[in-house]
Amino acid sequence: MTTKPEELPPVGRTAVGVAGLRALESGRPDRLFEDPYAGAFFQAGQALFSAEERGDGLGQVFAEQVAIRTRFFDDFLAGADQVVLLAAGLDARAFRLGWPDGARLFELDLPDVLEFKDTVLATQSARPRCERVVVPVDLRDDWPAALCEAGFTPGRPTAWLAEGLLVYLTYDEAARLLTDITALSAPGSRISFEHRPQADGDNLLQRARAVANGASVTGLWKGGLGATAPEWLTAHGWRPETYSRAELAAGYGRPPDEPTAGGFVTGVKTG
Repeated sequence: MTTKPEELPPVGRTAVGVAGLRALESGRPDRLFEDPYAGAFFQAGQALFSAEERGDGLGQVFAEQVAIRTRFFDDFLAGADQVVLLAAGLDARAFRLGWPDGARLFELDLPDVLEFKDTVLATQSARPRCERVVVPVDLRDDWPAALCEAGFTPGRPTAWLAEGLLVYLTYDEAARLLTDITALSAPGSRISFEHRPQADGDNLLQRARAVANGASVTGLWKGGLGATAPEWLTAHGWRPETYSRAELAAGYGRPPDEPTAGGFVTGVKTG
């Protein structure tokens, strides 16, 4: 049975909105990346949104953040030959990025989200540029077992990406997820996710809350590890590095965000 857009869970619905922002960025002459499938995802899923939600207020808040985030994570994954996308959503990196020979990319998400995604990709005759392995699983369940059953190799260095995920988890949920990742990670593995050290002082959060339909997104946020992500990674055998979104924006030739706009953290497994 094909999953209909209205059957997507709330967090899955946000993936449709993000796809719309990736489509907008892809149409810019100075685009930071190109996603030829984002527009199809948004077209297929836009019935999820009310007339108010289709207004551009929330999109204006997140558009630059999504553009910078997508480019940063694209660069982070470059050259990786075993990749795990946690809560992959409508990520099309398996189809749009160049990958080394033998690369294997695992996409983990809820079954309804992945079914919707594959239905849309089929209409585009999309073909992955690496070995793509879809793992339908709830990350609150035993996802490590499902991942290993799908062919994941724990002894092989892995690039882990948790794009747009940890903010939807409580501290304990985020720590449990990262503990499971750590247990599966060989030395030399890498991880990356968003980092918001200012918490409620984060300019992005404040702007999103001020928009009429902003509660549809911010109401789902639980904060993840908050400001402690680098310390948590260090304590669990990772070497972290943080990146300011404002500095990245300037490097990409975009007007820099305000200093409290947050950024990203990466980690390399040291042992």
